Amino acid sequence: MVRGEWWRRRDDGRLQCELCPRYCRLHEGQRAFCYVRQARDGEIVLASYSRVSGFCIKPIEKKPLNHFHPGLAVLSFGTAGCNLGCRFCQNWDMSKAREDDVLSSAAAPAMVAEAAVNGGCDTMAFTYNDPIIFAEYAIDCAVAAHERDVRTVAVTSGYITPEARPPFFRHIDAANVDMKAFTDDFYRSVCFAELGPVLDTIRWLTNETEVWAELTTLLIPGHNDSEDEVARLCDWVAEEAGPEVPLYFTALHPGFKLTDAPPTPPDTLRRARRQGLGAGLRHVYTGNIHDPEGQSTSCVGCGCSVIARDRYQIKAWALDESGHCTVCGMALDGHVQGQPGTWGGRRQRVSVGGRPGPA
Repeated sequence: MVRGEWWRRRDDGRLQCELCPRYCRLHEGQRAFCYVRQARDGEIVLASYSRVSGFCIKPIEKKPLNHFHPGLAVLSFGTAGCNLGCRFCQNWDMSKAREDDVLSSAAAPAMVAEAAVNGGCDTMAFTYNDPIIFAEYAIDCAVAAHERDVRTVAVTSGYITPEARPPFFRHIDAANVDMKAFTDDFYRSVCFAELGPVLDTIRWLTNETEVWAELTTLLIPGHNDSEDEVARLCDWVAEEAGPEVPLYFTALHPGFKLTDAPPTPPDTLRRARRQGLGAGLRHVYTGNIHDPEGQSTSCVGCGCSVIARDRYQIKAWALDESGHCTVCGMALDGHVQGQPGTWGGRRQRVSVGGRPGPA
């Protein structure tokens, strides 16, 4: 474990964590909502530092990131715990676990960077659970990664305080921010959180940093999939984040504590995609279904398909070395220079620190 950053001692003697907007107030020995941050010996510590739930090489499109070096292999890993309480969590076995249940022996940041290089990955992703809660470890891993010319990706809910945002994202090259919904009621009742801080993070990332950002919303039938809510979400993204920011609408696979909702119909995702494009967004995708049209990338200049995908396989590529459409010369938004990677849809478990990754 290591001493945590972003906390202060209150007048009543409790320690207040200031990493995320929960501002957990802890007596000695208590753990924060995320479980991995604890008041111990008069300070807040990160109890899960360097202990991971496993490593796996996966395609960059799995994050999802369609506009950040497409086709590349990414070393993916996470820890345990989460600072949200989403009833529909798709990775609940990791995000809701206590660290002793799923974490391995220590994997120092230098070991993680070395594992990426040895695995042929020039990118690593903090994923499975939210890297915000293990920020100190994520930052150290990102610094070690950049020393080896390995890029860094954060898959996050964006639930972080304004004070912690700059140091956390300073060493992140790309992020996918998960917008759970576009109503405060959904965030409060389903995620036990608030919408406002997430919107603040997205606005800050896309307007004030060099981090390449893409956004994802999991559409849950009867909860956040109405035409009105989707329309308001798309309008907000276009106006506040920018029309060039890719947006994904993905399908629910019921599980964890939200089993009464059915799987998201593909037509719902396709309708939401049409709404996004109609709102002026340049790149809107569908996810968790088989939909080559909804997962391929079109040129905003001439409309031709510049990256044709079938699930995580790149089937056709019509961009030159500088990332411009070979038909009309329009530049594609994002980081798409050079030739695409050839990793495809493979998954490869990797052992680091004695722990193999999830399949």
